[in-house]
Amino acid sequence: MRVLVTGAAGFIGSHLCEFLLGRGCDVVGMDNFITGSPDNLAEFRGARGFAFVQHDVTQHIELEGPLDWVLHFASPASPLDYLELPIQTLKVGALGTHNALGLSWAKGARFLLASTSEVYGDPLVHPQREDYWGHVNPIGPRGVYDEAKRFAEAITMAYHRVHRVDTRIARVFNTFGPKMRLNDGRAIPAFMTQALRGEPLTVFGDGSQTRSFQYITDLIDGVWRLMQAAVNEPVNLGNPQEMTLLELAKRILRLTGARSEIVFRPLPVDDPKVRQPDITRARALLGWEPRVDTDEGLKLTLEWFSEALRRRSGGK
Repeated sequence: MRVLVTGAAGFIGSHLCEFLLGRGCDVVGMDNFITGSPDNLAEFRGARGFAFVQHDVTQHIELEGPLDWVLHFASPASPLDYLELPIQTLKVGALGTHNALGLSWAKGARFLLASTSEVYGDPLVHPQREDYWGHVNPIGPRGVYDEAKRFAEAITMAYHRVHRVDTRIARVFNTFGPKMRLNDGRAIPAFMTQALRGEPLTVFGDGSQTRSFQYITDLIDGVWRLMQAAVNEPVNLGNPQEMTLLELAKRILRLTGARSEIVFRPLPVDDPKVRQPDITRARALLGWEPRVDTDEGLKLTLEWFSEALRRRSGGK
């Protein structure tokens, strides 16, 4: 099987490439490094069956030879990124998805869109089911990401209905693990980096807002299962174990043994108050649910962050 992964140098994309290579797939990774890193490809860049194309998917995609799957993971995904790169975020969700779908149609390839729990916005329904349409501010600062993904879902379903492209939509909830950027800006990288450096942990608002965190290997397993299931409607892939961000900060302090204080800052505009997936559909249709305990995943991630910080400081 030959697979294209867009956003291959990103956190999730690089793990996905490595997994697919381990399954015997030929993998073409594509990225323009706007937020991804060549370092994420280093372990398998020269591996047999892997090819890399540096390309901006908002431009027309040309790829010679047959193609079985297109997995579209290209997009800024951290609030820091899409607030700094609002137009690029909108373009990759719209033009990038259009181009990736056009390639799938031309090649007769199965297509997967990496969507997001952010399509639910600041939800009025809890937990969030796939039939909930969301509560999104389209003109707020976060709207560039939320609406880009909502448009991406709409055009994916249009290509399925009109051109009969065999599509999948994964609504990815908060995911963590090795290869996340130290300065990513999301809660787990921020807390870990601050704790390991002995700095105060920054919690926005009063910390009562909730999130649900899944380890990267669970997400990759869900994507693999989704690609092989006859499911064209969106499927939530996330951990239904909900916790507050203040609780997360305290867990990371406990795991690191850091004595950092917790400081509170104003809540960002349109920051969701709750986030928890209903994974009934994933359980029923994919036989999938998260397996990695949150604390175990945090320990594995902490090991990677500790080593990454050590390397950055020159091995001291």
